[in-house]
Amino acid sequence: MNTLTPADVPADTSADHVAITPSILYFGTPVVLLSTENEDGSFNLAPISSAWALGQTVVLGVGVEGQTAHNLRSRPELVINLPAPAQWPAVERLAPLTGRTPVPLSKQGGFRFERDKFAAAGLRPDPSELVRPPRAAECPLQLEARAVRVQPDVSGVFLIIEAQVLKVHADPRIVVPGSQHIDPAGWSPLIYNFRHYYGLGPELGHSFRSRTPR
Repeated sequence: MNTLTPADVPADTSADHVAITPSILYFGTPVVLLSTENEDGSFNLAPISSAWALGQTVVLGVGVEGQTAHNLRSRPELVINLPAPAQWPAVERLAPLTGRTPVPLSKQGGFRFERDKFAAAGLRPDPSELVRPPRAAECPLQLEARAVRVQPDVSGVFLIIEAQVLKVHADPRIVVPGSQHIDPAGWSPLIYNFRHYYGLGPELGHSFRSRTPR
């Protein structure tokens, strides 16, 4: 006998919804690691969970007081590294760290300063080709980019960054052979789902716009 999981159960359209006030709205967004350049020429690596793509532009949201925001205001080059689900422990090792000293007021009590974020995460910096910040070698997808617009959000708590992707590096195991396409069956992003880490499940279907060879 098959057992349905909550994701398989169709919504009961006859039931009323419940009004709630969640503390965060990370309703299943990809985790990315941003590498940026510090004032002294060293590099910062920071996890964020607010990232989405518009063509060849990636829109990012970062805390206004963090080292990433500080760096991108004056040094716009960055790498958007996308870890695989199995790399969530490396992301979590970075989560309580900040490259900012002194530790910003909003992070005091829960965060500590760490200069070498790559070493702290257990990741290896790999030189980029078009930008100064390095790539995280172990991440299957790495996007060299430049921040072309950096501005505060309506709350003033975050910066919204529009980053133009300059070059994409992909692990060949997730590329459809002989093509320029990422293989959706071979690639799964690390998903931040209400502050819990997940990967993707099996494919359910594909968009009519998909050009991936099948």
